[in-house]
Parts: sequence; structure tokens; C-alpha cells
Amino acid sequence: MLFNSYTFIFVFLPITFFIYFYLNQKRLTEASKGFLVFSSLFFYSWWNIAYLPIILSSMLFNYILGNSLNSNSKNKRSRFSKKSLLIFGIVSNLALLGYFKYSDFFIENFNLVFSSDVPLLHLALPLAISFFTFQQISYLVDSYRKETKEYDFLNYALFVTFFPQLIAGPIVHHKEMMPQFAKTKNKIKNHKNIALGLFIFSIGLFKKVVIADTFAVWATEGFDVATTLNLVEAWSSSLSYTFQLYFDFSGYTDMAIGAALLFNIKLPINFNSPYQATSIQDFWRRWHMTLSRFLKDYIYIPLGGNRKGELRTYTNLLTTFIIGGIWHGAGWTFIFWGFLHGMALVINRAWSKLGFKLWSWFAWFLTFNFVNIAWIFFRAKEWDDAIKVLTAMFNFSDIKLTVDTIEIAYIALFLVVIFFKNSNEIIKIKFSKSTILFITTFLFVLSLLQLTNIMVQADKVSEFLYFNF
Repeated sequence: MLFNSYTFIFVFLPITFFIYFYLNQKRLTEASKGFLVFSSLFFYSWWNIAYLPIILSSMLFNYILGNSLNSNSKNKRSRFSKKSLLIFGIVSNLALLGYFKYSDFFIENFNLVFSSDVPLLHLALPLAISFFTFQQISYLVDSYRKETKEYDFLNYALFVTFFPQLIAGPIVHHKEMMPQFAKTKNKIKNHKNIALGLFIFSIGLFKKVVIADTFAVWATEGFDVATTLNLVEAWSSSLSYTFQLYFDFSGYTDMAIGAALLFNIKLPINFNSPYQATSIQDFWRRWHMTLSRFLKDYIYIPLGGNRKGELRTYTNLLTTFIIGGIWHGAGWTFIFWGFLHGMALVINRAWSKLGFKLWSWFAWFLTFNFVNIAWIFFRAKEWDDAIKVLTAMFNFSDIKLTVDTIEIAYIALFLVVIFFKNSNEIIKIKFSKSTILFITTFLFVLSLLQLTNIMVQADKVSEFLYFNF
């Protein structure tokens, strides 16, 4: 069940909303939480019910271990130290993720190195396993640090499975989610939050259906279909994916934030105009912000951060982003993408240490083009696809200048991402109620018309890109 589907928009979301608040109105608090967990698991199982035992087992394992790690846990007698339990929990979670996500990748490389013929497992990747694994690892670490207090499995299940953020984030902390569910005022329908939630949801739906899915067609043509590209086609392909990925994932985030707000839950911001960044460090403060927070708090800082000298800092930065690349996908192209961003951060830090500065416009130009080029390796299914696009982008002997719909669209989107306010800024503007209603209705209807057109042509709507990670 996709956010950008009739089933979700007109059936699942309204039914879940009304029953949840009806149960709260009847003061059946535990029943309302139980229903929301059930609905979230139903939402998760919609794709494949075979995924359900995996997430349930993972939740039960991490809940029990988290209680053992918490200093207030009733079971204080243990043969194992809390640090040992934490390591065991992290390794177990990573082992589960590694088995499903990286088994075939390791087997392929083993066969290549040793000229062997070990058969691939061809495992289906459980939906959202990367996201709920990272979220639960953060819970274990926070429990170890005595930052969580959770003895109710129903609450914990709600923390992990809450459907707006379950599939592709934002990656949330227990301490920023569960107090919101506990507040009495959040158990009552809030018309302001409903209006704002629908407003944000409509923005996200428009981003996904109208913008991202349009650019997806052009990106697919350049990366997967065309065997050769000229310079203009290559830049069109790379920019198409750059815009597709941003509007697809930020669209998902807006829809998640909007849907959660209907239930009076505020999810953390995940995007803040990343393509306006004037350095690679600035970019990672704006792009997938909850992942950046996770990488910083649970990988970079535990490795030593910037506390052990410059060389160690550079090593930690590079290691963190290589791990970030591996998290995104089982392939050398993802690893190389992580390496590129790690090296860019190292260079950025060294440059800043030397006291050099660039004009703002030139800093933006370098940052945007670096990000755009690095996305090529993120998008390409094979090395050859990445090299095909990259070499054509700098083949100045094959230039065919044209001005068509695609080029006009690029210019328009450049203006949007560079000069226009993002979703987080738009909702802070004090619009009148009639203006909010008009914008919401306009974006929603336009998105539904495009969604209908997509379904007629392709017989199905497209998944969000980050579902693959």
C-alpha cells in the first residue's frame, strides 16, 4: 500500500484516523494504541505478509534487550555486562540486515575473487528492514545510555511500527516519539493539525506524483534504456535523477509528516533545501537529516569524532560515509558513492582549516555539481551505466543543443530548489484558512489527476525510491 495510492488515501488513512480517535474518545487508550499498531502492521504486510514475522521477531528481541540494558530494568542480575549485551544486540541486528541485504553481494564477490561457483540465495529484501533496524539500534544505544524508559511492549511496538514513518523514515528516537503519544491532548482530534497535515500531505503528493515521477521517465531513459548519450542527454539524465530523488524522497517525508500530524504526532524534519547548500557539510545538514543524525551520533562520534586529532577525524569521516554508502545498497557503486562523499567532507574540512573561502555562488556551484555527479553512481545499476553517463557529460565533441520541454522543466526546477521556500518554511507562513484550503485542494486534485493518468498508462503507481534501501 503506497502513500500515493487510492487505497491509502481514501480507505486506509481515513478509516485508521476515525477509529483511532473514536477509541480515544471512549477513553479506550490501550485499545486505540493497539489498533494503531495493528493498522501499522496491516499497512506493512500489504506488500507481502511473509515480512511480518521478521519485523515482529525483531521488535520482540530488541524490546527485551532494551529493557535489560536500561538501568531501571527489574532484571538486574545478569552474567553479562551491559556493554556485552549492547554489542550482542547491535551485531544481531546487523546480522539480520546483512543476511537479507548483503548475502548475495558477498557471495558474488567471493566467487569473483576465488573463482568459485557458490550459488546465490536470491533472498527477497524485507520491506523497510534498513530503517527499522537502524531505529532499533538507536533504541538499544539510548537504553544503554539510560535515555529510555520503556516497559510496555505495546508502546514499543507503536514506536517501531507507526505507519507514517515505518517504511522510509524519518528515523526517529524513542524519546521524541513516545511522550507525544502519552499526552492527553494528543488523543483528541485537533482541527488545526488536521488542516496542516492535509496541507503538508498534499505538497508531498504533488512532489511525488507530478514532479518526481515525471523526471523518473527521463532518468530511466538515460540510465537504463539508451546505449549512447550525447553531452546534453547525459546532463539531462543526471539532472533528472538528481531532481527525481529529491522530490521523491522529500515528497515521501512530507506525506509522512502530514499523515502523522493527523494523529497529532510531529515527526522530525528530514529535508531543508539541500540543493541550496554551499558546502558538502552544509548539504549533509540539509539532506536526509535524521540519517545524518544517526551516522553522527551512533557511528562518527563513537569512532572518536574529531576528538583524536586531524588524521583520525578524516579517517572517521571517511569510514562513516562508506558505512552510509553500504547501508544504502549492496553494491560497489553505493560504496563508491559513500567514499566520494566521505572524501568530499575530508577535503571540505581541510580547506576550512586552512582558512580558505569561496564566493558563495561558486561554492554552491561546486557543491551542487559534485552532488549531481555523485548521484550518478548512486543511481546506476552497473558500473558501465555510470561510466556511460559520466563520460558523455564531458564529451564536448558531441554537443547537440536543443530547447524542449525537458530543458524548460530543468530551468523551472532550478528556480524552485534554489529560490523558493521548502515545505518546512511554507507551513510557517501565516496563510488565511481559505488560502490553505485552496492550495491544499489545488495540489491534491492536480496530483489525483496525474495519478489517474499514470495508472491508465502504466496500470500501477510507482514506489518511492527509498523503499529499495
